Amino acid sequence: MRMASKPRTLIMSICAALAGHALLLQVLPASGLAVAKPAAPAAISMQTRSLQLPDPPAPTPVAQAPEPAKARPVIQPRPAPKPKPPPAEPAEPTPTIRPVELKAPAPDVLDTQPPALQEPEEPAVLESQSEPVVTAQATQPPPPQAPAEAGPEQDQAAVAGEASTEQESTQPVLVQFPDGRPWPQDKRLPVQFPDPALLSFTVTGQAKGFNYSASAQLLWQPGNGRYLARQEIKAFLLGSRSQTSEGLLTRQGLAPTRFADKGRREQAAHFEFEQGRVRFSANTPDASIAAGAQDRLSVFLQLAALMAAAPQDYPAGTQISFTTVSAKSASRWAFKVGGLELLNLPMDNLQALRLDKLPGEKNDQKASLWLAPSLQYLPARIRLEQSNGDWVDLQLQDHEQP
Repeated sequence: MRMASKPRTLIMSICAALAGHALLLQVLPASGLAVAKPAAPAAISMQTRSLQLPDPPAPTPVAQAPEPAKARPVIQPRPAPKPKPPPAEPAEPTPTIRPVELKAPAPDVLDTQPPALQEPEEPAVLESQSEPVVTAQATQPPPPQAPAEAGPEQDQAAVAGEASTEQESTQPVLVQFPDGRPWPQDKRLPVQFPDPALLSFTVTGQAKGFNYSASAQLLWQPGNGRYLARQEIKAFLLGSRSQTSEGLLTRQGLAPTRFADKGRREQAAHFEFEQGRVRFSANTPDASIAAGAQDRLSVFLQLAALMAAAPQDYPAGTQISFTTVSAKSASRWAFKVGGLELLNLPMDNLQALRLDKLPGEKNDQKASLWLAPSLQYLPARIRLEQSNGDWVDLQLQDHEQP
């Protein structure tokens, strides 16, 4: 009981003290006592407090799915090697027979193709279209045959083909009459040169099925012991080609000193009669010549000089052959004299003496030349024909003095 009364007494004391203070506060305003004014409020100072948040918990790692195990490649066993067959005995090689290809030289200036269509490596007028092919000879030579006697009925082309190389070099100009007799060695071939002239021609032709037309001029200028001859062919849209021959006027006729052929480029032949040779700018081997040799242009004018001097000395069937030089080589040309024919030309109707060039090879070109007596036997018409059917025809259109 004693222990319970002490707390109650303490509580009663506290309540009495509180009641006294409350009464005192109510009495003071009514008594009129001066109350001091409260002091100005002190400045409010603000204090900041930083709160440090705890670090966020680390993310829980996500477990990754394990990578699938790579499949191991299946190694298949290699097949056992096949047994090698025994080596066969080598067969004997079969010999291969290669055909011989005949290469035709390039056409000439007055060839059957227009100037811009041809690829002349050896340009010339009346050029041969084939070259002999050298083949291996048999080890045993054939038995010698007795030479056949030449009679009047024998073809003159065959007689010319039997002439040896030595005869051609020592006597380059060969004349044979229709009965087979040669020109007398003690008789000089007379010549008479035509007066200066400028001849114009119309040109028609066909080359590989292509028909074309062109124009041509032949300039002939002799004087003071020298001569100049120039021939040029022009075709519309096809270009032009020219041949030039220059040299000396001698008692035997024309003696060329230089022959030039110009198309896409110029090639020339230089005559050295004293040394008996001709040199070429195309770096081809020198060729042997003798007095009377002509080039591809002067040969027509040499024939004109022979016919003009003594036409009666060359009856129909007479054959005349020359060593004729192009811009790259020398060969033999033979002409057979025909008869007079009436030509219907663009210039006029003219009588002309026909000469035909004899082919030297199987595929050689054919050629016909007409020399007009009224023009001092200058050419009035020239026609060339190839073995493949191509042809070209030059017909006189105008004649004047240069």
